[in-house]
Amino acid sequence: MTTLLIATYNAGKMREFRLLLAPLAVELCFPPDLGLQIEVAEDGMTYADNACKKARAYAQASGLPTLADDSGLEVDVLDGAPGIRSARYRPGSDADRIAALLAHLRDVPWERRTARFRCVVAVATPGGELYTAEGVCEGQIAFEPMGEGGFGYDPIFYLPEHGCTMAQLPETEKNRISHRARAVTAAIPLLRRLLVSD
Repeated sequence: MTTLLIATYNAGKMREFRLLLAPLAVELCFPPDLGLQIEVAEDGMTYADNACKKARAYAQASGLPTLADDSGLEVDVLDGAPGIRSARYRPGSDADRIAALLAHLRDVPWERRTARFRCVVAVATPGGELYTAEGVCEGQIAFEPMGEGGFGYDPIFYLPEHGCTMAQLPETEKNRISHRARAVTAAIPLLRRLLVSD
């Protein structure tokens, strides 16, 4: 069975990728499984830049085909911020970053709190092939955190068509409609071609 390395140490992402990639008949592994500890500077100008840098670095270090992602929250009234800097928006925990974002939006009315999650996944092979796929999920920024599920900005990302935040969705539903789910779904045909033998 082919092995695909997923270049993340984030426990929430690990859990999501296991579920999202279940349709592929491949074995998944993560850097800790291989004793890999690589620092890749996420200093690209786009999500794709960062995802590609991570995928390439881990594919070269491991000798395995590697999937990496970069994603962020884009708030329209903040000109797309925090965007590519979402994970580094403020030092500290997810709760600290959520508090900082809500403080910036304190006086912004509901109709102007439109936002989206965007994710780019990159797949690199040890031979140097590189592919990307993107997924987007539209929503609004809630006035306060709601829900215990998910991670990151999920508790304040409100989905009008579902009437709840991403953190209030059942995991199966989140993994159907999230930006990461959409990016992985777009990448699955490519992954099948690269990894699954006839």
